[in-house]
Amino acid sequence: MLKPYLDTFLRYKYLLVCLVDRDYKVKYRRSVFGILWSMLNPIMMMIILNAVFSRVFRADIENFPVYLLTGQLVFSFFNEASSSAIFSVVEASALIKKIYVPKYVFPLERVLFGFVNMVFSLSALIILMIVQKVQVTAVTLLFPLPLIALFLFTCGWSFLISALCVYFRDLKHLYSVLMTAWMYITPIMYPIEYLSGSWVYKIVMLNPLTWYVQYFRQIVMYHALPTLEMNIVCFGEAILMMIIGLLSFRKLQDKFILHI
Repeated sequence: MLKPYLDTFLRYKYLLVCLVDRDYKVKYRRSVFGILWSMLNPIMMMIILNAVFSRVFRADIENFPVYLLTGQLVFSFFNEASSSAIFSVVEASALIKKIYVPKYVFPLERVLFGFVNMVFSLSALIILMIVQKVQVTAVTLLFPLPLIALFLFTCGWSFLISALCVYFRDLKHLYSVLMTAWMYITPIMYPIEYLSGSWVYKIVMLNPLTWYVQYFRQIVMYHALPTLEMNIVCFGEAILMMIIGLLSFRKLQDKFILHI
């Protein structure tokens, strides 16, 4: 099932590169700091959240600023990539009507753009870890693992919602509300142990992003090898979401031209 998509990806990889490059030029056009905003944005947001929540959780969480930024980077990538991808097929309607282009290229490009942006944002985390004197060990070098799993999950999710949005345009307006709710059930600024024993804890644990945040922190902050359960859950969710997203997109794409 994946081989045709892989062959198409390789055939149109230059188009993907051009689209990502275009988005970067458009996003940072006439910007004084340019790509540095990829680093400045998470740092400024971390400072704000740290000022608000540090008095509540600082005593219970060591290196609270790093704790905040690790969770923020994971959620921000998912939020920005999927929010951009949701309307990507509709926005590319003019091109789709003129020439043949694999339609899944457009949501994939938005996720790739978000991922590249997050990679640049990791420099903010590195700087903060140096300032906070967070120890770096051999385990820290495994940090790409949760990001790869998150990337696959985000791709699958973006394929699904971008296909649905062609038919249900209201989804774009409802999505911001969904993301706000999703942010609060993701342990970005609070320790998940605070919820232990409550019904909210069960909801938070059912949230896929909870596992990706914990996976990333486990490696970057606590220098502990991820458990077998964590690997199975994170990569299992990523693969399952990719299959659901690709199958849904493939089933719905034939009638896109009638709705865009």
